[in-house]
Amino acid sequence: MAQPKTRIGLAGLAVMGQNLALNIADKGFPISVYNRTTSKVDETVERAKHEGNLPVYGYHDPEAFVNSIQKPRVIIMLVKAGAPVDQTIKTLSTYLEKGDCIIDGGNEWYENTERREKAVAELGLLYLGMGVSGGEEGARNGPSLMPGGSFEAFKYIEDILLKVAAQVPDSGPCVTYVGKGGSGNFVKMIHNGIEYGDMQLIAEAYDVLKSVGKLSNEELHNVFAEWNKGELLSFLIEITADIFGIKDDKGDGYLVDKVLDKTGMKGTGKWTVQQAAELSVAAPTIESSLDARFLSGLKEERVEAAKVFKSAGFGDILADQSVDKQQLIDDVRKALYAAKICSYAQGMNLIRAKSIEKGWDLKLGELARIWKGGCIIRAIFLDRIKKAYDRNPNLANLLVDPEFAKEIIDRQSAWRRVVCLAINSGISTPGMSASLAYFDTYRRERLPANLVQAQRDYFGAHTYERIDIEGSFHTEWFKLAKQSKI
Repeated sequence: MAQPKTRIGLAGLAVMGQNLALNIADKGFPISVYNRTTSKVDETVERAKHEGNLPVYGYHDPEAFVNSIQKPRVIIMLVKAGAPVDQTIKTLSTYLEKGDCIIDGGNEWYENTERREKAVAELGLLYLGMGVSGGEEGARNGPSLMPGGSFEAFKYIEDILLKVAAQVPDSGPCVTYVGKGGSGNFVKMIHNGIEYGDMQLIAEAYDVLKSVGKLSNEELHNVFAEWNKGELLSFLIEITADIFGIKDDKGDGYLVDKVLDKTGMKGTGKWTVQQAAELSVAAPTIESSLDARFLSGLKEERVEAAKVFKSAGFGDILADQSVDKQQLIDDVRKALYAAKICSYAQGMNLIRAKSIEKGWDLKLGELARIWKGGCIIRAIFLDRIKKAYDRNPNLANLLVDPEFAKEIIDRQSAWRRVVCLAINSGISTPGMSASLAYFDTYRRERLPANLVQAQRDYFGAHTYERIDIEGSFHTEWFKLAKQSKI
């Protein structure tokens, strides 16, 4: 008997691809799967059998794979960004027909998505670039999905995405049509940039508590577990608590202490910072997290630098500060929360700036909603961010939302204490410090930028505006200075 046509296809069966295929099948949608390395196809079909005889059908041949899907065909690709995506499109489009749709679920540069959408449109095909967040676990049990591109294509697959996405009580499935062009990929990229900032801030909280507060891993586990019951309730705080509780299976002590202090990266954080520069949007928390990763990579240099400064009397910690442990824990919690608001504010400002530049009309409140579940940055306070944008869709910055402004005012003394304590102890807190500088710069009516602009006019005749008279002015500073010296 001929196999009935499946509802959807998925090409690219690394862990994310396999898990998403099984999730789709689990929700009652028969799915065809294909991978260039055929062993992965067999592995996925085998997993589907073990996980409840799920309707997953494997194909070793791209033509048979495409032909097994009902029309209009929808195929999700989960392959490595860049050239492999172009290669997969080329392979599949040979057999696809007008009206069929390709969805790229990888972490792709948004302009590549826009280029591909135009290219496949010439073949009569529809295209979506869809951010998928949540890691392996999310892909299998419910990720946050950020599709952008052809609205017609989104409508083809909306019923599937609504069931496959993470489900959050009170706010629904963590998926929405993001917008036109490469907006889905762009939003996912910024999500990852915010994630970089979040992780760095948590690492700094850990460093201060461990290095200055002398908390043990057991105490750190308890602190983060406790924090995860309140305002900081989030996936990243939850897994941080878990990490501190894991003993080393290859030796004594805790595993976290044996992990090399060198952070890897895939590139989305770097893209976010490049976009911040392109858009002239300040994103110092995200930028500092990227710099921290760069510096962490210089492990050998840091080992040598430590020797140089140790011989000059600089230890790892400059001075043992006598601290009230409970007070420190409370201060660090408040500092972490306040700095975290800054990280999200910067990410949202980047999305808004790009949306205006591209005419995407992105809804920031709706993006906060779909990040509430499934994704890596899911956190209880995203609900508050959504409400802030619901109250005022044109909110200039999260910091000036009345609720968030009050929270920062309530926490800023603790935040300053933590940053000062870290500085005096010789512990770097680039994320917390950059966030505090961002807040202090943004809240001040007058900045020393007048001097910088005067300098620019002095050496480059760049002109300046005045606070008391309309118009553009240039002063012969050099001549005036020369006269005053005579």
